[in-house]
Amino acid sequence: MQELYNVKKKAKVQIDDSKCTKVIYSKKTKSGAIQEHYAIKAVDDDGTHLTKFITKAVYDSLKCKAAKA
Repeated sequence: MQELYNVKKKAKVQIDDSKCTKVIYSKKTKSGAIQEHYAIKAVDDDGTHLTKFITKAVYDSLKCKAAKA
């Protein structure tokens, strides 16, 4: 179970691991380095798209399926 914040409901919601995906957002900086940001994405029962940014350690430990950003 993952806890994400739903902006429409203004409350935290519990999402099952089978309904969430983990993604990596990558971008290239001016100096040429690549920055990576790790996140969990899901859709709530009311159709709201949810995103929570997490650390690499949490990302690696998750059992959610991986998706492309």
